[in-house]
Amino acid sequence: MRMLQRAKRVGKKFENPVPTAVGGLSIMFKVLPLYVRSMREGGKVPEVAPGPFVTDTRVYETAAESGLRVTWFGHSSSLVEIDGFRVLIDPVWDERAAPVQWMGPKRFFPPTMALGDMPVVDVVVISHDHYDHLGAGTIRKLAALPTWKGVRWVTSAGVGRILRKFGVAAERITELDWTQTATIVGDLERELRVTAVPSRHFSGRSLSNRNETLWGAFVLKGARHTVYYGADTGWWDGFGEIAAEYGPFDLTMLEIGAYHPLWGDIHLGPDNALRAFEAMGAKGLLMPIHWGLFDLALHPWKQPMERMTSLAAERGVRLWSPVPGVPTGVTAGDGFIGDWWRS
Repeated sequence: MRMLQRAKRVGKKFENPVPTAVGGLSIMFKVLPLYVRSMREGGKVPEVAPGPFVTDTRVYETAAESGLRVTWFGHSSSLVEIDGFRVLIDPVWDERAAPVQWMGPKRFFPPTMALGDMPVVDVVVISHDHYDHLGAGTIRKLAALPTWKGVRWVTSAGVGRILRKFGVAAERITELDWTQTATIVGDLERELRVTAVPSRHFSGRSLSNRNETLWGAFVLKGARHTVYYGADTGWWDGFGEIAAEYGPFDLTMLEIGAYHPLWGDIHLGPDNALRAFEAMGAKGLLMPIHWGLFDLALHPWKQPMERMTSLAAERGVRLWSPVPGVPTGVTAGDGFIGDWWRS
């Protein structure tokens, strides 16, 4: 059965590629006692702020030697330099991943660079509308940068309305349904293809508008390299088909944090991230994302990476996990694990 197809919609709401349980108020009552216990046990946030981490922007003056370089800013925010193109993914510079900036999950460490110092990119990819992937303050600042007026914005269907609200010009926005592609043309007629593919998650910036915009993963395909950005997803049996259709991938970015069995349908966690990577053929390098910056779950903040490194060592999987804010070249076959989180 072919699973890679456009998203289905019932009324105003998009549906997942497979039946999916997304928690409501009933889940909140189950979570509350678990949350109280996790707070007592401690370790949910760093005792001392990690870092400081500082991005040396002079690095961007020279192209990546391998053709692929990534700066991970924490959680799911990254700058991917791929075959002559710069792609900024799910940037969140906001102090909190929340509707307001005076309460809610707070950053573990400050941004590694000011948004005004960010090199001009070719495209910004916004996977979905959740606050830890789409920060209002961040988008407003980027949209207002004079040098960014020509930047292309690619996002999931329906999210363009939110970007326009935060100042992004409508003509710069491309909304994609699953399996649709946006082509970014650079100099020398080079092309970067950005394709939306299905993921198993949900959307909504409040309980009243859940699933009225689409969510998704994205494939970045340059002249020499291909990157899979999994964004937010639970396990489902479409990973192998995605790899067969769009891979193999030099770098596979999969979420490992903010997981729990209560919301196992919509987040992978380390075990299912490894399962998904193996289902995709375990080619190239696995980059853990969606961890290390915000307290969004019940587990200690280090636990996802501790579990991931242990599993990868057992299964012979090569991880690639750079230090926050450090532009780091990706070379085929060379794994790397920055140990900033261990101290």
